[in-house]
Amino acid sequence: MPEGDTLWRVANRLSPALVGRRVTALRLAPPALASEARRHRVEGSTIVAVEARGKHLLVRFSTGVALHTHLGMTGSWHLYRAGSRWRSPAHLARVVLEADGVVAVCFVPRVVELVPEKDEGAHPTLAALGPDVVADGFDAFAAVARLQARGPLPIGAALLDQTALSGIGNIYKSEVLFLCGTDPFAPVASLDAERLREIVDIAHEQMRRRVLAPIVPTTDGGGRAPYWVYGRARRPCRRCATLIRAARQGRPSRTTYWCPRCQPSRPSG
Repeated sequence: MPEGDTLWRVANRLSPALVGRRVTALRLAPPALASEARRHRVEGSTIVAVEARGKHLLVRFSTGVALHTHLGMTGSWHLYRAGSRWRSPAHLARVVLEADGVVAVCFVPRVVELVPEKDEGAHPTLAALGPDVVADGFDAFAAVARLQARGPLPIGAALLDQTALSGIGNIYKSEVLFLCGTDPFAPVASLDAERLREIVDIAHEQMRRRVLAPIVPTTDGGGRAPYWVYGRARRPCRRCATLIRAARQGRPSRTTYWCPRCQPSRPSG
């Protein structure tokens, strides 16, 4: 699933191409959504902003409604010039947004809906999101406080809770906890505020770097060694040569990767 840095890169690509342009056509699936777009008079409106929020994307229109998408595991946004050939089959398109010669297409997102801006504060998902870890003005104090409220939860699972802080996915969960030398199965309550602040600060720094330069690795080994532990189960740790371990964690469960020597478990009790 794309993580927050990917959504910020999508927003940074769509925004200069779309903002300020008039919507000349908007085709949405399912049909009920297309009817809702007509009710909100989206065609003929102006695109005023494209925003990333955690793992979500919002395209805002001048009529006071936003197009909300969540890409899930397989979704993607593409940009085309009018009349150019698409890179994916048309039957997979769920959003086709035409704006003065530019065509933005969203293929197979997990979520696509129109949300009136006046209702965003009550939206069950958007309103519950924690501080966006990728944002320039990321509120690390609030993120730490929200993590502390999840005391018995393992830190690896807590970092994926988008209501604690939003944007972190499975890759950065594993990589950041390695960089902090933290056992992903340690309860949040066993970590002091200083360690939690280190975790969220490193997550912010790492993910901001990837917004500006998407191919920057989390390691210091260059492009041939992009990750410390992610996806490296049963391979030697790049620091100590101990075999990397992997286990499922959280609900829904995700695979966590860690080095048992660099991230030692804490004694219970």
